[in-house]
Amino acid sequence: MSSPSPIKTSAPVAPMSFADATLARFAREVAKYPAEQKQSAVMACLAIVQQEQGWVSPAAEEGVADYLGMPVMAVHEVTTFYNMYNQQPLGKFKLNVCTNLPCALRDGVQTLQHLERRLGIQMGQTTPDGLFTLQQSECLGACADAPVLLVNDRHMCSFMSADKLDQLIDGLRAAKEEA
Repeated sequence: MSSPSPIKTSAPVAPMSFADATLARFAREVAKYPAEQKQSAVMACLAIVQQEQGWVSPAAEEGVADYLGMPVMAVHEVTTFYNMYNQQPLGKFKLNVCTNLPCALRDGVQTLQHLERRLGIQMGQTTPDGLFTLQQSECLGACADAPVLLVNDRHMCSFMSADKLDQLIDGLRAAKEEA
């Protein structure tokens, strides 16, 4: 009888070194809490990393953990619990479509399907040109405006008909070309 194979663990990741400007932003967030509770700034520090880099890498998690003096696993638990943190590089425009019940009752699922057809990708994928990533979201807190979607975690789009979706995609493509 053979012995069970050992559990495989991922190789250790070297912590990311952050620029002085990033560390200053971290410090401003940490200063909002009592010194013994600086770990409370973990979400803000992860948001800063994502704003600057577009996603939160394992190395960035390590760096935030080192900065805040907390276990890497505790930072990783925050990163993986909230869908606002990207755990892989995404397209320039992240489209989160709400498919929770109120939006689903008002064509939220059809909105997601329309975008899948229009962009030629499935939920969770990024277009080959790296411009769009399409994601499903549980609730964006705008049920009365359904169907809704959120662009880059910042811009809420309401009452999204197929025509409005097409206009949004065309507008974002045009904005990318002008940049």
